Amino acid sequence: MVSVPVFVGLDYHQESVQVCVMDREGRILANDGARNDWRDIVRLVGATGLGVRAAIEACTGSANLAEELVTRAGWSVDLAHAGYVMRMKGNPDKTDYSDARLLADLERVGYLPQVWLAPERVRELRVLVRHRQELVNERRNTRLRVSALLRQHRLRAPYHPWTRSRRNWCSQLTLRSTTQRTGPNPSARPVPLLGMTGSMPRFKRARRCNRES
Repeated sequence: MVSVPVFVGLDYHQESVQVCVMDREGRILANDGARNDWRDIVRLVGATGLGVRAAIEACTGSANLAEELVTRAGWSVDLAHAGYVMRMKGNPDKTDYSDARLLADLERVGYLPQVWLAPERVRELRVLVRHRQELVNERRNTRLRVSALLRQHRLRAPYHPWTRSRRNWCSQLTLRSTTQRTGPNPSARPVPLLGMTGSMPRFKRARRCNRES
């Protein structure tokens, strides 16, 4: 039996995937929803092997599904650049049905803007790099807030910025609340600075362990 090639557009969501199946002439053979599971998607398409060419937008989780369809179902799957696909759409219609159809049609005519489907190991490293950058940004923002608070209260730290001595000095510092200054009984409120950079050393140890494994 000859396998007739079909073109599949996959509009990815966390719980479900909209699946559009199109033939070589551009006729829609199916456009329906399926669970976010490669088996359900293959069952909906009704064809496996080298006859299936699929496209899915690059987003969180879609690369894992694409890899499953390649390795377990034998499909040819391309990751689409989400920004370019949106601009190529050229109309405000934003439905799962139309998005899946567009992906299938772009795959059919060969105009799909593709991005690299990275292997699992590279994707895991990307997650670690993004997490580390988030920690760095959080630490920087915390330092900026602390510096602004010290300037507001006209306090000068007696140590070099962000050394251990300065962190110890900040942890023992108490500042009077701005809303309490005008009250009948002004009180002092401690500034919560302890542990503001504690996440970075833990992350560095985890990264070293991951590299050694």
